[in-house]
Formats: sequence, C-alpha cells, structure tokens
Amino acid sequence: MEAEAGGVAVHYAEHGSGFPVVALHGAGVDHREMLGALEPVFRERPGYRRVYPDLPGMGRTPVPDWFRGSDDVLELLLGLIDVVVGEEEFAIAGHSFGGYLARGVAARRPAQVAGLAMICPIGEEARDVPAHAVLHASADVTGVLSPAEQDQYRDYFVIQTPDTLRRFREHVAPALPLVDADGLGRMSERWRLSDVPPDAPPYAGPTLILAGRQDSTAGYAGPWELVERYPRATYAVLDRAGHALPHEQPALFTALVTEWLDRVDERGHGGRLTD
Repeated sequence: MEAEAGGVAVHYAEHGSGFPVVALHGAGVDHREMLGALEPVFRERPGYRRVYPDLPGMGRTPVPDWFRGSDDVLELLLGLIDVVVGEEEFAIAGHSFGGYLARGVAARRPAQVAGLAMICPIGEEARDVPAHAVLHASADVTGVLSPAEQDQYRDYFVIQTPDTLRRFREHVAPALPLVDADGLGRMSERWRLSDVPPDAPPYAGPTLILAGRQDSTAGYAGPWELVERYPRATYAVLDRAGHALPHEQPALFTALVTEWLDRVDERGHGGRLTD
C-alpha cells in the first residue's frame, strides 16, 4: 500500500483491523523485519490494525533529495500518521533507529500516543557498547547466503542457529539490496532529532524498553538511562540477545510486548478493553 505524506509516496504494509499500532524498523532493512517480529504477537490477539511503513531510503519508500536528517524523517512519519491513522489514538513500537523515531513521535504527540515500545533503541549518546561476540554458532550458511549476506548475518546475530538463519533469510536479507546507501548517507548528516523543549512533561503512557545484553550497536546502558524519562516504563535486558533481539529471543520478546499491550489496554485503549 502507499500513502502520500509530505510529497513522498510512503510504502507500508497493513494487517488486521481495530486499534492502530504503528511499527518502525531500523536502518538498513525494511518493514518486513518488524512485521516478522510482531505478527506472532498478534496471532492470538485480534482487534489491532498493524501499520508497517518502509522508512525513507529503505524498502519501497524513496528518500527525497532534500532530506538531510532525522527531523525530516520524523516530519514524514507524522504526516503519514495523519493520513493513515488520523486523529485516532495509536500505539507505536520501533526497533533501533525506529525506536529513536518512535520516541520522537511520542514526544510530539503525547496525547495521541497510547503506548510506546522501544526495542534496542539507539540514542544520542551510546556508551559501554560491548564488542560483537557470537555466543552460539550452529548455522551452516554455506550455499545458503551470498558472501555479502553471510557478512551481514554474522555481524548482526550473536545467536547463529538454523532458526535465526531462517529469520534472517525471511525478514532481513530481502531488504538489503533495496537500501539507498547514498540517501541514508545524506540523512545521517543530522541524525539527532531536535531537542524536546526542556519544560515538556515526560511521556506518561505505558512504555516498554528492551535491550540486548550483547548488543554491539546500541548497548544496554544507554537504553537503561531512558527509564527516568518514562515514568510508566518497563525495562528488560535480555541475555543471549544482540541488536537482533526479536529474532534471538522471540518467546521473551512476545511475552514482554504482550504485557505492554495489556498495559495499553488497561487505559481503555486497544483491542481488548477492560471492564
């Protein structure tokens, strides 16, 4: 599906009906990674309309020549939300760079965002980021992945099993050749979002922050510092999980996202309203 926002044709996938949940992927992939991570959560949970956009320069959404930073991406997302969601309340979840953007959406639309989930979110200042270390390797990639894909897989996953290899092939690898490297390079010129006004109140909705203990991209110390900004935040750091946490710990990921949705529903929002 496509929707025009800010003069850009934004491609997105949509599943289900009901309360909207907007899911934002990270850099270098497309909507299929978040779709693969979240759809198992909703398999036994009807009543949600899941919207998975391709961010600019990834998937089938182009990056305009004038894009120079994350503020431009955030404005595009807010325009897309106006078109696809309208004035209805919604929950938002994001992985990596998508988690950073989700924070920006919640800061700009606190009254409309009913819940915020950040998975391995990057931040302005990454610290104490561990070196990449593979904890388990039993997947045979010979003849299955191209040399470039093998490098991506080995650099991304700390748990390399037949199951994570399958997830990589289904939800990550198809997006790699679609990345507009030049466009992403332009957007990285000003990747920090503009500061939220210092007198802005903290986002008070149900929040989930998930970090991988072995995440060599975002680490877990930076995400922990976000807890003080979100008074309704659950924070969990998962062992045997790097930046590919949703693929490496799918059962825990599903359980924690399900609990987050329960908290969103407690406020009277979502697909399963409380009595």
